Amino acid sequence: MFDFFRSELVRFRAWAVLAAVVHVLALAFMARVVDLGQQPLLVHRVIGGVYALCGLLLGLYQMGSYRKPSQWVSLLHRPMPPGRIALALSASASVLLAVAVALPLLAIAAWQETLTPRVVDARHWLLPLSGWLIATTAYLAGAFCGLRGWRWSGAALALLVWLLVSRAYGPAMIAVELVVLAWLALLLRVAFAADLDSPPRHLLATAVVALPLQVALHLALLVLLFCIEMLWVMQGSHPNNTPAPPPGGHNEVEKMDARDRMIAGLRGSQHPDAALLREQIRLSDPEGLGVQVPKLPQRQELANFRPMEFDDGERRERWVFSHDDMRLQGYRLADNQAVGTLGVGPSHAPFPAVVLPSDGLPGMNPGDAVLVGGDTLYQYRSQQRQVVPRLRVRTGETLMGGGPLGQGVGMLSDRALYFYDGRPLVEDDAVVSPRLRVPLPGAMGDLRNLDMIELVDGHLISLAFSAKSHADGAAPVQITLRTHDDGRIESVHRRALAFDYPPVYRYRDWWPSPLLSMIETEARDLFSPPLPLDVVHPAPRPMSMAWLAGVLSLLSLVAAFWRTSLTGLSPAARWGWVAACGLIGLPALGSLWLLVPTRENAPAMNPSHPATA
Repeated sequence: MFDFFRSELVRFRAWAVLAAVVHVLALAFMARVVDLGQQPLLVHRVIGGVYALCGLLLGLYQMGSYRKPSQWVSLLHRPMPPGRIALALSASASVLLAVAVALPLLAIAAWQETLTPRVVDARHWLLPLSGWLIATTAYLAGAFCGLRGWRWSGAALALLVWLLVSRAYGPAMIAVELVVLAWLALLLRVAFAADLDSPPRHLLATAVVALPLQVALHLALLVLLFCIEMLWVMQGSHPNNTPAPPPGGHNEVEKMDARDRMIAGLRGSQHPDAALLREQIRLSDPEGLGVQVPKLPQRQELANFRPMEFDDGERRERWVFSHDDMRLQGYRLADNQAVGTLGVGPSHAPFPAVVLPSDGLPGMNPGDAVLVGGDTLYQYRSQQRQVVPRLRVRTGETLMGGGPLGQGVGMLSDRALYFYDGRPLVEDDAVVSPRLRVPLPGAMGDLRNLDMIELVDGHLISLAFSAKSHADGAAPVQITLRTHDDGRIESVHRRALAFDYPPVYRYRDWWPSPLLSMIETEARDLFSPPLPLDVVHPAPRPMSMAWLAGVLSLLSLVAAFWRTSLTGLSPAARWGWVAACGLIGLPALGSLWLLVPTRENAPAMNPSHPATA
């Protein structure tokens, strides 16, 4: 086994060294231009995609060269079990990918740590491991596809998609990558059989291949439905594509300007001041607040949604947040020399949560900056070179955004809207207490629009909860609230909006296979904590969708009963497939068609066939 492992290393060593040289030169060039550790998520995903492509091509080429009948017979006639042959091939490839991917990343991280003032946290040292895992999982997927062809390839590709859609971060993302790596290793072991056209031989092997293949077929069905939606758009009757949105629906409200949206929110209101409020809206310039941090930063996440740094233009200094010590590390832009560490207040205490640069506050001096993290908004004061807390919401809430509102400031948390007076922000350095807190009458994940005007006594606030009404979010509704200077909060009107999309569209990822949809959701959220923007109050699912899912499952069960009668499956295996098709639905029926051939299409057993050699 070791000799075979070594021969594969020798076979590809020149390509691995060349790839490593090109990789390190590309990283070095990028590192001279930008700080690689502070690049946004999109950049890291592009780089990870390149690693995956390299691993995929290696797996396809290596296994493709052995898949020829003569080569396959020679390979399996070696004096060791097929499992050890597969292990030797994949182990050699993983070492080659470590040289080409992980070592250059380690070299660049070491260079930034020792020769530059840039921040290198523990999370950055995990990037070489993550890059190697991505490349190795893609290699295993390529090797599996190279052996079993297009009929089975969806199983491996679905596992790669898992890495793309996973919501885990930091070490938890490494754990997800290890799970995917282990699953793909099992797939390769199942595929590494003498007869490359034979179905899986036992229950575990069948489940290992069939489940991700069913997910792939589910995704393919969603792509088909998307193509049908494109035809719907081209036809001109799509709710987002009509000359005028359907009246009374959430699309109509979302496409209105703020003034018309607030007026529409009072449509049908029986409030005694409704007419007066409409007139005040027409005479005012509505203001709005929205979510400024669509993806909240998490400690030790491998990549940033956006760079966690800001520049002090007055001092010509750059301050970068460090996840390790939860403080800001600074260096001069002129000579790249470190200038110190900043925490909270005069004692430079660590920040209690990861902070991101945000929009400015009234009365800020040149060079100042605003940082948002957890339940607190901080101000960096350039003259004092100090960070002080300025605004704070209730403990346990998370700031999502904010901005100036008239003579004051409004801040939006995941549970409430806060109003602050602007004068204390300019005249004092203390934490400003909110003048008023307005609880949100819905979930943050459903909030689409928040508009308001200032009244003589308080504010008029219009909230539209329709962000996910095109899918499985809340029933669209527009709620108008009125605040008073004495602290009272009054509900003026609650206007139910119509769904612009039929149920079969809104639940298109559910009715093909309710069980598979639940499994996919659990896989996407594996090792991921709940985040504020994920919280929704879904509308009750229509009974018609349950009937549709049930009819499709019944049809799948009947079709599976007929299909399995044409195969050579044992009675236990046949009834297992029938039950799986009844529980999972159309994707399971598709996987049965792809994995299990009929008697007529089963590979012939003859001496010239690799399976019998």
